[in-house]
Amino acid sequence: MKKGLPLLVVLGMLGGGLAIWRQAKTFGHRRVVVVYVSEDQVFSEPILKDFERETGIWIRAVYDTEEAKGTGAMNRLLAEKNNPQADVYWANEPIRAEVLKQRGISASYTSPNAAGIPEVFKDPERYWTGFSARARILVVNESVAEKPQSILAYTDTRWKGRAVVANPLFGTTTTQMAALFTLWGDDRATAFLEAMKSNETKISTDNGESTDLVASGEFDFSLVDSDDGVNRIRQGKPLVMVYPDQGESGIGCLIVPNAVVLIKGAPHPSHARKLMDYLLSKETEQKLAFADCAQIPLHTGVETPSEVKGIEQIRAMEIDYAAVARKLLEIQPFLKGWVGY
Repeated sequence: MKKGLPLLVVLGMLGGGLAIWRQAKTFGHRRVVVVYVSEDQVFSEPILKDFERETGIWIRAVYDTEEAKGTGAMNRLLAEKNNPQADVYWANEPIRAEVLKQRGISASYTSPNAAGIPEVFKDPERYWTGFSARARILVVNESVAEKPQSILAYTDTRWKGRAVVANPLFGTTTTQMAALFTLWGDDRATAFLEAMKSNETKISTDNGESTDLVASGEFDFSLVDSDDGVNRIRQGKPLVMVYPDQGESGIGCLIVPNAVVLIKGAPHPSHARKLMDYLLSKETEQKLAFADCAQIPLHTGVETPSEVKGIEQIRAMEIDYAAVARKLLEIQPFLKGWVGY
């Protein structure tokens, strides 16, 4: 026994050393891509693992925490501007991608897999490209006889005190308000929000809480993300999803895509582009449609579960995401005052 133990130890050391040597050799040949991720890790990590298996390129991923959702990765990229460490940024919405473009952090890249994605979901100069989106929909309790069909229902006295919305200082509700200010102009958007206030709209902490309040029957409807609605319906909650403002004269519902960004000065640019191509593929969009995040493919003709509409079935709000990003910062003082009412 005493003679065999050192041999086993030596073999173990040799094996470990060989693994480290292989890892170093792999990294030395740049078989790695570094990605900062704002999309929830539970949804994004399986996609990145699939990329590793299919390409042999190692993924080094840095995920945002729930507490610093979106802002952590973006602030890190801003801090690393003069010494980039990341190759790719996977944003869970395009607003931060626009900020990176404006700050000179991102680089332009036109992926061949983006050809089938509508132009409205791409930066005109290709500093970011959208994929796999959420829609801003109305969740309505099944017991409501006449379902609201427009976000203007928030100002209808029929639903006075019966509607709830997530705090507009955070998340996609902020994006929604900025989009309305961009689309309608400051005067009309301000009047809309003041009318919501007069109609005794309840403010919740987030979209998830709004959805639960509607499911419980405490409120009749709320404007939330489509994944919130799909998840609760899959749980058997008494909810119906309504895509708002779908008529010919309607403004359409806001679509919030993921966005993928190539970082300027990326250490591994060729593998970064391969990862971007992978994320922008129909195959990735199909995986995210069937995942619990229930995201909407931006390519047409992608198979989806019954609860998830294809983008071709939705009248989308026609907006300029760059203008929305600028407006979002501009309206913050007004929104803070509105929330404090």
